[in-house]
Amino acid sequence: MQDYQAPADLLKDRIILVTGAGSGIGRTAAKTYAAHGATVILVGRTLSKLESVYDEIEAAGHPKPAIVPMNFEGAAVKDYEELAMTLEDNFGKLDGLLHNAGILGDRSPVEMYDPEIWNKVMHVNATAPFLMSRAMIPLLRKSDAASVIFTSSGVGRQARAYWGAYAVSKFAVEGLSQLLADELGDKHNNVRVNSLNPGATRTNMRAHAYPAENPQQNPAPEELMPVYLYLMGSDSAGINGQKLDAQPK
Repeated sequence: MQDYQAPADLLKDRIILVTGAGSGIGRTAAKTYAAHGATVILVGRTLSKLESVYDEIEAAGHPKPAIVPMNFEGAAVKDYEELAMTLEDNFGKLDGLLHNAGILGDRSPVEMYDPEIWNKVMHVNATAPFLMSRAMIPLLRKSDAASVIFTSSGVGRQARAYWGAYAVSKFAVEGLSQLLADELGDKHNNVRVNSLNPGATRTNMRAHAYPAENPQQNPAPEELMPVYLYLMGSDSAGINGQKLDAQPK
């Protein structure tokens, strides 16, 4: 999977939504999906960052993306439902959904954890993916073969001290991924759902979590893209309900 060689037209005519598309892994995944033929829906908090990704995709001659500024911290149920209606009107379906957006929160003992920050992390990292998935399921069902990827973490599979709400939110993501895989992955549906742990990657979030670490020792997001392409494309048909890793252990 890590050595997957994606055909140039792997995602031709596919409609793929990427959250957190303005920076880090989301930005790279959005550009990579577009380079392989997808029309990408760029969802993120900061308009200027989304516009930068849009401009890069357009300048490269790839399918024209769409921009959807959305702050998951304050987005309401109706915002997700309105987005789904807009996508249905413009595209009629959704072939892929990459849940990439997330925030780190505090790294501190539970007894000292700020409850307001806890609630914000849980909302952005766990509740928002639920609301997005809930709104998009009818569109995913209209695809001939849709793929949903939830971004997990090592601390969402084995908790470690001081990772607080981030770790717990990723456990919730794992649970939601398994739940949807069981609900949507049977013979009556064309939707497969998996969780993916990127591992240590050269991103701003990693730098905030490990400020003393040399970022150059970690792979850049581009180096993980074979896995992201594999899971989003047709060659991963039949893989459902799995906990996967983007980097070899």
